[in-house]
Amino acid sequence: ISKNTVAPTRRPITSKMIALKICAFAANTVFDSRSIHQSSTMLVWTCVRLIFELLSLIVISEVIGVLTGSDRVRNMVEVGGWWQPVLSAAQENELREIAQKLVAPSKGILAADESTGTFGKRLAAFNLENSVELRQKYRQLLFTTPNLGEHISGVILFEETFNQKTDTGERFVDVLKKAGIIPGIKLDLGIVPLAGTLGEDTTQGLDDLARRAAAFKKGGCEFSKWRCVFHISSRTPSHLALLENAKVLARYASISQQAGLVPIIEPEVLCDGDHDLARAQKVTEQALAYIYKALNDYHVYLEGSLLKPNMVTPGRGFSGKLVTHEEIAEATVRTLLRTVPAAVPGIVFLSGGQSELDATANLNAINRVPGLKPWRLSFSYGRALQAPVLKAWASKNIDAAQKALLVRGKANGLATDGKYEGEQATETAAEPLFIAKHRVDG
Repeated sequence: ISKNTVAPTRRPITSKMIALKICAFAANTVFDSRSIHQSSTMLVWTCVRLIFELLSLIVISEVIGVLTGSDRVRNMVEVGGWWQPVLSAAQENELREIAQKLVAPSKGILAADESTGTFGKRLAAFNLENSVELRQKYRQLLFTTPNLGEHISGVILFEETFNQKTDTGERFVDVLKKAGIIPGIKLDLGIVPLAGTLGEDTTQGLDDLARRAAAFKKGGCEFSKWRCVFHISSRTPSHLALLENAKVLARYASISQQAGLVPIIEPEVLCDGDHDLARAQKVTEQALAYIYKALNDYHVYLEGSLLKPNMVTPGRGFSGKLVTHEEIAEATVRTLLRTVPAAVPGIVFLSGGQSELDATANLNAINRVPGLKPWRLSFSYGRALQAPVLKAWASKNIDAAQKALLVRGKANGLATDGKYEGEQATETAAEPLFIAKHRVDG
């Protein structure tokens, strides 16, 4: 035997093994032909012994529950015949506190995690060069906006942004923290085709995720985001796409929590197509059901996670009756109540190509839907917050750009409480920000 070979060890006796032994004992007692001829006294003593062992098993199970903490039993894995916690109590507390801060009342998340290519397309619309310097200037404008922390609880960064600094040499991460804003990081590495499907996708980036997550945590980030997309057509989403993307999101969430980052789980049902509201609701329910099954399988600590879903809306090509904000809100809340556990502290919606005004009005209507909603319902918007900012900044009006960001932040903050009453806005504020087959960024 090699000196590196580990000698087999005796497996510890567990409650599961005790139960099996008791069942075997009972079966032998009842069905053994020799037992049939035992005296009635012997049978009585046998039954008493069986009852005693069953009661002992119940007591042992209760003691285990008290020692481990009943609220942590779900978040454990069986190792060597014994249940051990995936996360320590301190890790769980940290994740839960961060998640709750991200969905604080009247606040939401600014998604500033556009990739270099995506941001370049937005700059091209204003005939601006997609250079490192211009991207740094724009992000500096966003993060140094006075009083931004009054409406924004967290900012999702792209890796380039995470490494950038202000003109005075201060890291963007530190600028945000000083403003009372929690820095986060986009961890997925983009959408790729899913083999064996009819044009469906999955997301890459799991291979070195543990290393990257640990590095971003060390660098000051407190949460992360990962996006998967689902397509609606007559033959999609397929079972394969639903299963694969749910597993990818669950693996990401588990690894992220191990690194101390609160995972924002983003399953986006794309609004390409001509499907109606009912079809959008059904597919969103399917996707979320698959995802929360996978999160449970991978022992993800739900209290230390957030969900970033799409609102339930008809496809962009839908030609039927115009759907109201209230109908969208009711379909969205109904979907969430059917699929998202109450343990999740908050849901932060993506804007999904809606106009600035529609994104705010729909969020407001969602929070006004009557009945119990066990989670905070907030926003994690990119285009719906930044569109007017980018337009003003392209005209070299920094003050106007920062003011536009505050206006949209305040409006959406009010919508998280169901207190948005509308506003005077430009014509462009009502224009959709939809991008067909939006496969790159959330």
